[in-house]
Amino acid sequence: MLRASIVIRILFALCLLAATFNHARAILQHGLLWDYGMGSKITLASKVYWDALIILDSLAAMLLFVKPRAGLWLTVAIIVSDVIHNTYYVAINDQWLNSFYLAQVGFLVVVLGLAPVAARAFPSGRQAPA
Repeated sequence: MLRASIVIRILFALCLLAATFNHARAILQHGLLWDYGMGSKITLASKVYWDALIILDSLAAMLLFVKPRAGLWLTVAIIVSDVIHNTYYVAINDQWLNSFYLAQVGFLVVVLGLAPVAARAFPSGRQAPA
């Protein structure tokens, strides 16, 4: 079980680091609070959220190895919130087949399917009463 967990966490970390790179590239190229080409359709909160992902994604990638259960939970939270958030913008711009969105939905499916497998190698500290 530990071997499977390590492989899954490496996969998640690589994907999170790729996302970190993409967000860093966007910030370097366009500056903080970029509107991703959506102009007035995008809220300030969305711009802050997308910029914050550079920190959250890299933190989750690190936690996957330093504190695996926390890293797995953070990875799940990031991808679930990212897909929910981005679905709104995909819908208003009719971008359902955009590769960035399909990749995020694919990663969501993989994370939801494999995170429980990876977590089994790290039982929670709570035990049921005897």
